Amino acid sequence: MKTIVYLHGFISSPLSKKALMLGDYVRNIAGDVRYEVPRLHHRPALAVSSIEALCDGIPVDDLTLVGSSLGGFYATVVAERIGCRAALLNPAVHPHRHFTRYLGPQRNMYSGESFELTMDHVNDLRALDVDAITRPGRYWLFVETGDEVLDYREAVACYPGALQTIVQGGDHALSSFPEHVPELVEWARS
Repeated sequence: MKTIVYLHGFISSPLSKKALMLGDYVRNIAGDVRYEVPRLHHRPALAVSSIEALCDGIPVDDLTLVGSSLGGFYATVVAERIGCRAALLNPAVHPHRHFTRYLGPQRNMYSGESFELTMDHVNDLRALDVDAITRPGRYWLFVETGDEVLDYREAVACYPGALQTIVQGGDHALSSFPEHVPELVEWARS
């Protein structure tokens, strides 16, 4: 069975707007697709381990990871490790280079969970980082040029040869996402 695993971003949750929107579409239009949205731990190494455990046993040809922001980074890490496809929504690229600006207390906007972002988190990200993707044909990058959090040009440069949808304007939340849901699900089904 074709499976989509949605990976939310930093201090987000399975209740994020994009996760719910994609899930609603899959349930209502693509009932032949299994849809999973794990709650990701704030420690990157634990998040990636849980994603790999969830994907274990799913044939890579049936698996598509969809990752938003930091979830896009995780999708890339796991796709490189196991060989599945990944759709990346305004993904974080080499996040260890930028995450030091967020050191300190954090609060998950959905769960209310609080934690301290430390250099251990940053070091996890550094250890997980992928120097370059190996099979661009299994990636689809969605970015908006108006992303106020991440520079979309870094993502474009990081995924050469991948299918790329670059939308002028927009924001980090990927405001054009609803337009792309049907084609994204069809890509995962193909």
